[in-house]
Amino acid sequence: MTRRAHLDVRDRTAVITGAASGMGAEAARRLAARGARVALIDRNAEGLESVARDLRGRGHTTHTVDLTSDDAVTEMAAEITASHPRVQSLVTCAGSSMLGDIGQLTMDEMRWLMDVNLWGTVNVTKALLPALRREPAAHITHLVSIYGLAAPAGRIPYAMSKFAVRGFTEALRHELERTSVTVGAVYPAGVKTGIILHGRYAAAVDPDIAARAAAAQAAMYHTEPGDAAERIVQATIRRRARTMIGREARLVDVLSRVTPTHYWSAMRRPLKEAVDTTTPAA
Repeated sequence: MTRRAHLDVRDRTAVITGAASGMGAEAARRLAARGARVALIDRNAEGLESVARDLRGRGHTTHTVDLTSDDAVTEMAAEITASHPRVQSLVTCAGSSMLGDIGQLTMDEMRWLMDVNLWGTVNVTKALLPALRREPAAHITHLVSIYGLAAPAGRIPYAMSKFAVRGFTEALRHELERTSVTVGAVYPAGVKTGIILHGRYAAAVDPDIAARAAAAQAAMYHTEPGDAAERIVQATIRRRARTMIGREARLVDVLSRVTPTHYWSAMRRPLKEAVDTTTPAA
């Protein structure tokens, strides 16, 4: 395998989705501190402006957009390329969560999460790929999840979306292998971003039970968003194809490969309280 040169991000543009909070916001701060110009994307305009005020350097822009809208993404890509002639990297952190089992979830609820997590990622990647290909060296970093490696009960739409993002990422990497653009996947586990607490749950689930389930899973998370963001930035600069974040990610990666049909037996106990959205607490 030919070694790819690392990115020099100074005075180049990094585009980051989900940049109003969590890992996206922290990655933006770290890339700006390294001299990159950052284009921040999120649906939360107030959050974007708050992050933008914290960034070092000049030339940063904010873009409030729904990534599931084709027209809005096309317009946004034109705005970014007009303001940033040298788009060198794309980091996709935007996403949401959904709790509920198959009997509780509606088709519309599952389609919504696929639209956000999968099609939002595909949409922004496709729209910005021409700009990335104009650079002599560029990299795309997609955030997947350990649930793109192993699928837990109670998280069907989330696992579906993340397995699909993983497949998209790997296929795109192969399509672009003879170009200047490299593609990588990051698999975080247990990052304290609040995604599970602020995500959605099936309308058929009792809100109190959903809140307890989300809180139980969030309590198992111990990686700080800043630490995860530093790994994401390093993966982008070094153009890595695959990056695990957190001890649990490495364990799940090994477990899913060693026993691909029985890994749930090992995962079930620590996740039981978090995924049980049908039994009220005593």
